[in-house]
Amino acid sequence: MTAPEQARQEREKLSALLRQLRADAGLTSAGAAKKAGFSQSKLSKVENGLLLPSETDVRALCGAYRATVSQRREVVGLTQRLQNEYDSARVILQRGAYRKQQQIGRIEAQTSLFRDFQPTFVLGLLQAPAYMRCVFAGMPAADRDRAVEARVARQRIMLDAARQFDLIMTEGALRWRAGPTDLMVAQLDHIAEVARLSNVRIGVIPWRSETRVFPGHAFHLYDERLVIVGTLSATAAIRDPRDIALYVDLFEELAGLASYGDEAEAELRRIRTDYEQLP
Repeated sequence: MTAPEQARQEREKLSALLRQLRADAGLTSAGAAKKAGFSQSKLSKVENGLLLPSETDVRALCGAYRATVSQRREVVGLTQRLQNEYDSARVILQRGAYRKQQQIGRIEAQTSLFRDFQPTFVLGLLQAPAYMRCVFAGMPAADRDRAVEARVARQRIMLDAARQFDLIMTEGALRWRAGPTDLMVAQLDHIAEVARLSNVRIGVIPWRSETRVFPGHAFHLYDERLVIVGTLSATAAIRDPRDIALYVDLFEELAGLASYGDEAEAELRRIRTDYEQLP
């Protein structure tokens, strides 16, 4: 059993135990919440697995339910383990492009299946060095060079045939003009070259695809144990199994919209031609 699966089962077990203790005590949810000192809405979320209670919360509930010593020990122990997992899910990777690239590289070294989605610009694993320099252009030259070097080093993992990569971008991401025409043409050629690797699938979602999916940001799935989501100022690592499941489902929906193989190659050629025709 994977760590996310175990955490999900333990969270479900905690919710079920708390529901059972309340039923055994003969209390309504409103009565139980009042005795424990918090709202009925909060108790409902706890009992349905939508909110992870604190150790203080479950001790208050156990008191309200007159739980036995062994029942208290089990409930508190589950809560402590889940809180430790939740705390680790809120880790924010170090700021600074060079260190962040190194940290992500260490995560990738432990990953077999990579699933990445980027709606706004070229995915880091697919960026050519000249494109990277545009991405990191706001840094001092020395820092920029180190960040580019670290990202290039990360990309070598795609040469490991034992690992699988499913990388999806929107057409808009490929048309986000990071530099002059020749740079963008070379970038598209680079993507086409990487797509020839047997363990890499590159999907392009054409602008003409009608969709009911509205992802608000890029995300990166590492097996089914971790999701990384970037923000303007930092990068968050998400380990909660329920959150990961949401991203897995979203990725599957996006993959259903994407063109792969020969169709993706045709999309890349079409976009490349459009760049070449720019004045």
